[in-house]
Amino acid sequence: MLVEDHASFRQALAFMFEREEEFVVAGQAGTLAEAYEFIRREPDGVDVAIVDLGLPDGDGFELIEELSSAEREVTTLVLSASLEPARFAHAVEAGASGVLHKAAAISDIVEGVRRLKAGEALLSPDEIIEMLRMVSRKRQEEQEAQKAIDRLTPRERQVLQALAEGLDSKDIASKLKITVETERTHMVNILNKLGVHSRLQALVFAARHGIVAIR
Repeated sequence: MLVEDHASFRQALAFMFEREEEFVVAGQAGTLAEAYEFIRREPDGVDVAIVDLGLPDGDGFELIEELSSAEREVTTLVLSASLEPARFAHAVEAGASGVLHKAAAISDIVEGVRRLKAGEALLSPDEIIEMLRMVSRKRQEEQEAQKAIDRLTPRERQVLQALAEGLDSKDIASKLKITVETERTHMVNILNKLGVHSRLQALVFAARHGIVAIR
């Protein structure tokens, strides 16, 4: 099964696989919804899936987990246009058997599937371990960030939201009906709790973690 939203690239992949006697293209999907529909319709109709991580209706990580489950045991090769190692690492954690960048030649993608089906690895054990370590570090960072967020009081969240609206200290104080000195005290507490050193860093942290809405 080919799960890729760019039709021309997907069709080129299909053409190359259909030229090889040992492969049959059982299905094609341009979205996660189409991929899940194929799985529902043909539960045993695929033993290899090539999955693009960046699809119009979301990332392919949950699909990879579904395909790689013990119930299905589908060999999954992930393609990504991103060079971000963390995305590849997440895909490996989800159960991908191999990862390739989309800039790889189509012949290399075909050969990659052939190697995976032969029981060969596209990644060395050291590469796999480093990817899993990266996922572990990222998860730990997210946990620490959530702890910091949980320490914020409702008033401190209001200060951050006002900051996201482009207000300065005086305007924030006026909006929240507090003194400028109180606003600055709140900001000092926010910086300490989030482990950042400036209002800008606090705003970036808050926006990244969904604490504030940027309008």
